[in-house]
Amino acid sequence: MVIRNIDDAVLQALRSRAAAAGRSVEEEARRALASAVGADREAARARLAAVRALLAGRKDRDAADLVREMRDERTRGLSG
Repeated sequence: MVIRNIDDAVLQALRSRAAAAGRSVEEEARRALASAVGADREAARARLAAVRALLAGRKDRDAADLVREMRDERTRGLSG
């Protein structure tokens, strides 16, 4: 892949990030592209595991029941 007409400021920022991380500009560009499109598999796996842990043991609830409960709570708050 060849990318042409990269803005000088973007290229300089990429060079700086690469140097700070001890990586080549090419590797830094690969990482930036993967991150931009959400292709960082390890990060995606970690996010998925965190969501699964948050939802573990929860029962599914019907949306209509939730709306009804919120409406009833609001009505009680207005009349009380």
